[in-house]
Amino acid sequence: MVSRGVMKPMSEIRPEILKRRAKRALAETAVADTVLERLAEAATLAPSCFNKQPWRLLFVTDSRARAAVRNALAGGNYWAERAPVYVVVLTHPDFDCRLDEDRDYALFDTGLAVGNLLLQATHEGLIAHPVAGFHAAKLKQELGIPRWYIAITVLVLGYPGSPAGLTEEHRKLENAPRTRVPMESVVLFNRWETNDNCGGGPKTE
Repeated sequence: MVSRGVMKPMSEIRPEILKRRAKRALAETAVADTVLERLAEAATLAPSCFNKQPWRLLFVTDSRARAAVRNALAGGNYWAERAPVYVVVLTHPDFDCRLDEDRDYALFDTGLAVGNLLLQATHEGLIAHPVAGFHAAKLKQELGIPRWYIAITVLVLGYPGSPAGLTEEHRKLENAPRTRVPMESVVLFNRWETNDNCGGGPKTE
């Protein structure tokens, strides 16, 4: 248990959580359908508000559809062009609970499903790297996705490969130590005590 004042990582963290990294060096090796089915099942086992399961996961594996995804990627995601599989993650607020204070659960619950998928992918020896850098409207048009869906992310899936094709900056990041904001900055107890100022209110000193 994390104790207030002295926050240290718990010693019994699952190996997949510790091992998971959003690496970029991918092999073009195909991923078996049975593996993809396990990833899909792991995602669908995630919890959701009233069990509405608002996520929609579009697995992209054939050459024409993969080309459509590659054409929609931002330039900084050049490394993802080698991936044998993409998963387009979608939802819509109407699929899930819509509560007061703009609490639309669809995004949250879809994130839980993606978390499950990422951990299962790590268990399978895969890299699963979510990217935000893509042209959502173009991607939806190319893949026949109705415009009213929210394309949240594209998961880039593949086995580890050679870093030779990466930029120098990305090669350095491949095996650099994992960095995280200190837990003291993001984990609080009992009362809100932070200098975050993301809502436009008066900043506390």
